[in-house]
Amino acid sequence: MTPGPLRAGSVFRWSVHGLSDINSTVKQVSPQRRIAWGGPAQGITAVHVWTFTPRRDGVHVHTEESWAGAPVEADVPALQAALDASLDAWLHNLKAEAEN
Repeated sequence: MTPGPLRAGSVFRWSVHGLSDINSTVKQVSPQRRIAWGGPAQGITAVHVWTFTPRRDGVHVHTEESWAGAPVEADVPALQAALDASLDAWLHNLKAEAEN
């Protein structure tokens, strides 16, 4: 949605696992090293941080994400399991695409 290069303050729209039209804002960009972004979706505010570390055999990707809001507070174990599954799926899909 924000034209031009990806930068702090850029807004983008995306969807995942049945949630559509999520608007997120980039908080920090360090090209080829780190990106942090977040925003609200269905009462949950999420913050995502992706860190990329070059290695001789490729790139190590580390991701962290936090969720806050009434839906999370209402069922922490279920939402934590959903978050863990989401991160696992994202990393596996990224790996598959990178190796493709």
